[in-house]
Amino acid sequence: MGIIAWIVLGAIAGFITNMIMGGSEGVIATIILGIVGAVVGGYLAGTVLGVADVTGVNVESIVVAVIGGVVLVAAYRLLMGQRNAQV
Repeated sequence: MGIIAWIVLGAIAGFITNMIMGGSEGVIATIILGIVGAVVGGYLAGTVLGVADVTGVNVESIVVAVIGGVVLVAAYRLLMGQRNAQV
């Protein structure tokens, strides 16, 4: 997948993830969240479920990337919440 496709997919997935999870990240952080979410979601979908992979800008890839983004944000908030509670 080309870099432009990753950026477009990341922007779409990051925006949807922010809408689901709530967040006030900027445009660049949203795109990065979406791209990393696509990687996480692709790994989870391919390894755990044995189904989809992020192959382009299509509905299936966006859903996989959003699920990965939600998992990523939830894990980050869980870790940061525990770290702040210990300090």
